[in-house]
Amino acid sequence: MSIDTWLIFLIAAIGLSFTPGPNGLLALTHGAIYGVRRTVFTVLGGALGFLIVIAVSMFGVGALLLVVPEVLTVLKWVGGAYLVFLGVMVWRAPAIAVSSSAERPSASGWSLFHQGLLAAVTNPKGILFFVAFLPQFIDPDRDLVLQFVIMASTFIVIEIVFELVVAALSQSLQPKLARAGRWFNRATGGLFIVIGVLLPWQL
Repeated sequence: MSIDTWLIFLIAAIGLSFTPGPNGLLALTHGAIYGVRRTVFTVLGGALGFLIVIAVSMFGVGALLLVVPEVLTVLKWVGGAYLVFLGVMVWRAPAIAVSSSAERPSASGWSLFHQGLLAAVTNPKGILFFVAFLPQFIDPDRDLVLQFVIMASTFIVIEIVFELVVAALSQSLQPKLARAGRWFNRATGGLFIVIGVLLPWQL
């Protein structure tokens, strides 16, 4: 793809990454609870999820949504239900405490990876963003696979860096978050629940 097209896509990708969303909020929460090292699994799961969403968007789901609008309704409700479930899990999690890495709450890497992955692939707004905007940057006269590699890698690198920075800042603020106790969990969990409830009605 041309450098001009790529620069415009880069700006759009940065804008999307800096917009508050489920994966950024998940990185913030996991960074405070589990630390940056464990949150890497969450971030990598989200990266794979975004890779899947971009691939599906570029290679056909846009046409599917135009032909079968009901698919969009399913995506709305599935994504919203998962966010509500995730919010309940965060709400019920133990209060954040100032502790050493060895004393942090335990969670398997696969569990964190799985949460990041599902947060990305079940977010209808993210899917709609890629379905709506990716075609704007596609040049039909160039290799579609190569364009996919360029756009997907650009967005995923930006997203990984952004989420790791969010997780690192969250970890550094852990003493302050610890003083808030369960209120931090309830605030972040409640935000997930609100997004999950409102999401199907906003699209």
